[in-house]
Amino acid sequence: MSEPLPGAGARVSLSASDLVFDNDLTGSDVATLLAAAKEIREGPGPYRQALCGRTLALLFEKPSLRSRVTFEVAMKSLGGEAIFLDCRGEPIGQRESVPDVARNLERWVDAIVVRTFRQAVVEEMAAWAKIPVINALSDRVHPCQALADMLTLADVFGTLRGRKLAYVGDGNNVAHSLLLTGAKVGLHVAAATPPSYEPDPEIVRSATETAAQAGGSVQVGHDPEEAVSNAHAVYTDVWTSMGSEPEAEARRQRFRPYQVTEQLMQRALPEAVFLHCLPAHRGEEVEDAVMESPRSVVFHQAENRLHAQRALLWLLLAR
Repeated sequence: MSEPLPGAGARVSLSASDLVFDNDLTGSDVATLLAAAKEIREGPGPYRQALCGRTLALLFEKPSLRSRVTFEVAMKSLGGEAIFLDCRGEPIGQRESVPDVARNLERWVDAIVVRTFRQAVVEEMAAWAKIPVINALSDRVHPCQALADMLTLADVFGTLRGRKLAYVGDGNNVAHSLLLTGAKVGLHVAAATPPSYEPDPEIVRSATETAAQAGGSVQVGHDPEEAVSNAHAVYTDVWTSMGSEPEAEARRQRFRPYQVTEQLMQRALPEAVFLHCLPAHRGEEVEDAVMESPRSVVFHQAENRLHAQRALLWLLLAR
């Protein structure tokens, strides 16, 4: 029997005023956000004007499909407005310092979403802006993706605590957020990466400590079969993240044994699902047959970016 997510019927808020790093949210915050996401998704009527008169600024240094569309739709579906600032040709802080950008924007808009190469940019923006700042991806973490992933697993399995999530591939920003956020909800997170591509040891340490308190665990190694064994969910990401393109060919050689294949999926539980944050390079990190199999929930996962971010905006702004 699945456990209900607490707080779905109550007006609540988060303990944090920003989402810059996954650890800005507590385990209770994550549960609150997942409950709010489900409530708004299932009965959007009362929320359609919740952010009327509010404006969201999107500062993006990187290309985006899911992050841009879901944040814009989320804001507009709550009655607010979104402004997109294309920073792909001019990094944030180059023409004008980050503190100056933050102190201008806080006078015009109600929240800032930043998608950038450097985690330091998001942190500096949050330090100077007196309005909420949300990390829509940096080289360090991808917290909004992890929230959508937890919502997806909750949709599939009901309860999260005690489930096993296996991550196979690069120990990158997505892996970091899965470790940190998965630990908060009591998942058993197992990651398998090639040698020299492990997640950051400090993040592993933090996630391990959190998991121990929440009833979960963290395992990091190099054997994909061991990681996937008896997993409820198998997750992968591209082998070459944005910014690492010069390493692409070398990575293809190193990561080939870490491809998620139908054979590897057989090591997981019969009810296991496949996740990918997208975009996917089919034939590299995952076989097309796995992407298109009944086990794949990648497009439900992508949809949940909208619902998780809508809940995040509501909890941060409708105070």
